[in-house]
Amino acid sequence: MAETKKNYQIPEEDIFLSGHAACPGCGEALAVRYVVNTMGEDTIAVVPPSCIAIISGPQPYSSMKIPVYQTTLEASAASAAGIKRALIRQGKGDTNVLALAGDGGTYDIGFQALSGAAERNEDIVYVCLDNEGYMNTGAQKSGASPHLVYTAFTPGGKPTTKKNIPEIMASHGIPYVATATTGFPDDLARKVAKARDMKGGLRFIVVLTPCLAGWGVKDNEGVKVSRLAVDTGLWPLYEVENGVKYTINRGPQGIPVSEYLKTQGRYKHLTPEMIEQIQRETDEAWELLQARASCVAEVAGAAR
Repeated sequence: MAETKKNYQIPEEDIFLSGHAACPGCGEALAVRYVVNTMGEDTIAVVPPSCIAIISGPQPYSSMKIPVYQTTLEASAASAAGIKRALIRQGKGDTNVLALAGDGGTYDIGFQALSGAAERNEDIVYVCLDNEGYMNTGAQKSGASPHLVYTAFTPGGKPTTKKNIPEIMASHGIPYVATATTGFPDDLARKVAKARDMKGGLRFIVVLTPCLAGWGVKDNEGVKVSRLAVDTGLWPLYEVENGVKYTINRGPQGIPVSEYLKTQGRYKHLTPEMIEQIQRETDEAWELLQARASCVAEVAGAAR
């Protein structure tokens, strides 16, 4: 298992500017900073209705020094694909097109357009900033909300599990899929740079970004919670290339999931039995991910 690359130099191009409308300590604002600064100035961003749209600014104002097209909630991938095709037609194919969408606009409402873009292997970078719910409209559940979590729609705990969007996207066979989080910024920036430089085909990165208000997290603990998500195994960091080549960057570090859960108000209703269930599910998901990675490595070795 490869560890995250600590020596990666995070670009600081100042494309994402101060004075935006994010909440103090917002995980999404931190993620946007790393993503757009790494993508560089020769980039056009596509943003659907979301916290990201508010952070990027109401027209005619903007918190980014790149063009930002605000599209409809279901059409991020389609809009990005259309812009990229137009650029290619104009002889400007080197310009990057970046879709920045939340989990509601990715796992749920925007998934049809995203899956279609993946099937066509459109030449775009798609980054999902996953705060595990419709936080911009009152912390309702989404397909990204975890099992047993409190949301405005599931006050007793969400009865269904979180969609495994990295594996869903990997099953399309696209060039690159990765998980990341703001708790490991060097890993996040490295993956964005890798996706940017691949040039060709859809590259998809899902970034866990705690919503402080929606999760019930202290203003200064967003990064801590992000790191705990990885180190407890709830959000392992890994990459998948062409749907088959797995690289696990970082997984559980022997910390029980209870340490992650107790940092957040959205889990305060959990019983000991519920916590044990989440631990079992986390362990099983980690074992399955390791099995996928090992299986692919064995098949590749046999082929050689």
